[in-house]
Amino acid sequence: MPVTMHDVAARAGVSVKTVSNVVNRYPHIRAETRERVQQAIDELGYRVNITARNLRTRRTGMITLAVPELSLAYFAELADLVIQAADARGYTVLIEQTSASRQREIDVLRGRQQRVTDGLIFSPLELGQDDIALFDVPFPLVVLGERVFGAPADHVTMNNVEAARAATQHLIELGRRRIAVVGAHPGEVVGSAGLRMRGYEQALADAGLPLDPALVGEAGPWHRKTGSDTMGALLDSGVEIDAVFALNDAMALGALHALHARRIDVPGDVALVGFDDVDDVRYSVPTITSVAPGREQIAATAVDLVLARIESDGNGTPVPFKRVVPDSSIIGRESTGDVPEGGGERVVGVQPGGEGDVGSPP
Repeated sequence: MPVTMHDVAARAGVSVKTVSNVVNRYPHIRAETRERVQQAIDELGYRVNITARNLRTRRTGMITLAVPELSLAYFAELADLVIQAADARGYTVLIEQTSASRQREIDVLRGRQQRVTDGLIFSPLELGQDDIALFDVPFPLVVLGERVFGAPADHVTMNNVEAARAATQHLIELGRRRIAVVGAHPGEVVGSAGLRMRGYEQALADAGLPLDPALVGEAGPWHRKTGSDTMGALLDSGVEIDAVFALNDAMALGALHALHARRIDVPGDVALVGFDDVDDVRYSVPTITSVAPGREQIAATAVDLVLARIESDGNGTPVPFKRVVPDSSIIGRESTGDVPEGGGERVVGVQPGGEGDVGSPP
C-alpha cells in the first residue's frame, strides 16, 4: 500500500493538517516541527500525489513568467530569480518569451496559458497606457516594468527616475561635464527610456549644466549592437564627450566596445555607467559601474504578490492592488574610477524605493 499523510503524521507525532502544511511549504511552521515531519517523509518514502492535490485545490502549482527576450541578460537573470523564489514556495514556473510581439503580449493577457498555470507575472514591452483595459483579467496578475501604470493588477517597477538621476549626478561629482546618453527613445514619456532620460535631465539641471541634444544618442532595441553603433555615431560626430550614461548594461557593453575600437581610454578619457547591474559587467575590461535596480527584490516581491492573489482567490474582501518600487543602488567599478584596476566594486549611492496603491504614471 502507498504511504499516506496519515502514516507520516503518525510517525512524526503531528496532525495530518501539519503534514499538509509542510508538504505545501506553508511558511508559518516551527523549524523543529518542519524538520520532524520531513524526516518522517524521508524515512517512509512518502510522495505527494500532485494530480489529486491539484484536483482538490483547483490549482496547478504553476505560474507563468512572460518576458520579452531571454537573450537579454537582465531578463535571463530575472527569470532565474523568479524560479528560485517560486520553488521556495512550492511552485513551478513556466517561461513564455513574447519576443516583443504585440500580438503575443495580447495572447498572454487573454489567458492562453492559464489552463495550465494559476497566475501570471508579466513584463510587457509593446503594450502601453492605451492598452490598460487589456490588463483587466480574471486571473492573478502581477505587472513588471515601466510600460503600463495604473492597471488593475499588482505592479513591481524600478526606481528609474531617481536611479538615473543619481547615476548622472555621480558622473558630475567625478568632474564630468559632457555626459552623453546611449539608448534614448525620442518622444517616450512612460517607459524605461523616457523615465531614465528624465532622471538624466534632472541631474543636469540640478548641476546647472545645459542639455545638449548632440549628446543624446538614440537607439532602437537595447542590445549590444545598438549600444556600439550609437556610441560610434556619437564619437564620429566629433562632439566632445567625457562620460557616457548607457540606459542599460547591454548597451553599456556595446558602448565600451566602440570606445575600445577607437583607442579611447575608459575611464581616463571617458567614464561609463550602465543600468541593470547584470553579471556580465563584472567581467568586462574595465568592469562597468552600473545601477542595481533591486532585481532580487523585484523577483521575490512579484512571486509573493501573485501567490498571495492565488491563495486568496475568491476569499474575503478584495485587497487593493499594490505598486512596489525596490531600493536601487549604484555599484561603482573601474569604468568610473571608483575602484582601482582589479579592485572589485563598492556601493557609491543608494536610492530608497517604496510601496503604495497602484495609480497613474509617475
